[in-house]
Amino acid sequence: MGCAGSTPKGAEADATKKVRKPKPWKHPQPITMAQLRQMRDEFWDTAPHYGGRKEIWDALRAASESEVSLAQAIVESAGIIVSNADLTLCYDERGAKYELPKYVLSEPTNLIQDS
Repeated sequence: MGCAGSTPKGAEADATKKVRKPKPWKHPQPITMAQLRQMRDEFWDTAPHYGGRKEIWDALRAASESEVSLAQAIVESAGIIVSNADLTLCYDERGAKYELPKYVLSEPTNLIQDS
């Protein structure tokens, strides 16, 4: 029977989606790796000012810069609720929303290689 607050076995596993790489995407104009790095740095420098907790932003940054298996471990250990498996939309345990643009998660298909 169980307690009023209990959940069926396996339901908690469904709450954490498996993290995956974002689908390929294209930037409006071809950009270099240096420009992409600058966009990412600007996002991570300003993101905590739009709400949420700094430690969650830090965990999301670490996850976005890691391989998928490590990213999965990072979001699980930080208690991040993954709404979109590609990490573009996440929540913390308090319900704060964290939106990540694709450019911090992967490279565009029209990236210009630095020479």
